[in-house]
Amino acid sequence: MPTGVALRDAREQLFEAAERVLLRAGPSGLTSRAVTTEAGCAKGVLHRHFSDFDAFLAELVRDRIARLDARSAALRESAGTGAVADHLADALTDLFGSVAVAIVGLVTSRDELRARLRRTTPTGVPLLTEATAVIASYLTAERALGRLAADADVDALAPLLIGAGHMLFADRTGPPPEREAVRKVVAATLAGAA
Repeated sequence: MPTGVALRDAREQLFEAAERVLLRAGPSGLTSRAVTTEAGCAKGVLHRHFSDFDAFLAELVRDRIARLDARSAALRESAGTGAVADHLADALTDLFGSVAVAIVGLVTSRDELRARLRRTTPTGVPLLTEATAVIASYLTAERALGRLAADADVDALAPLLIGAGHMLFADRTGPPPEREAVRKVVAATLAGAA
């Protein structure tokens, strides 16, 4: 007797199921059983594709980090157009309006997951470290175009923006901040660099 449905792209379907569980139940509710139940498949499906649950979680985080590349390219291409604060507010909202806050909670709550991710992200918090690099790259492009002061310290501004964005979106159970609140924080952070 079948115990679930056939999965066309098991890996991606399991990742999407994990995100839904993570958003709904938080890191403590994310178990292999919860993921496979959400995906509508047998528990063995997860273990057929991943050596264990922490290997699955590490690949989930790495996959979500890889998705930053497309966002990074789009943000860099926007350099020289529109308002810098608008682009950054949109980028922070896009990043933290997704599952990123929940993933940060997951990474900080699981020692084995953090240890596995240290192989590819040796410092900082995985996902936030890579997002900081995306913001720094954009700020560098804007500085080169003269839209930020020549002495603007992008290596200090980028983590400030990521930290402030994370704080604005940290309450995953409440409503997200209004766009104008995000823009106001971005503008205040950039005030000395504009």
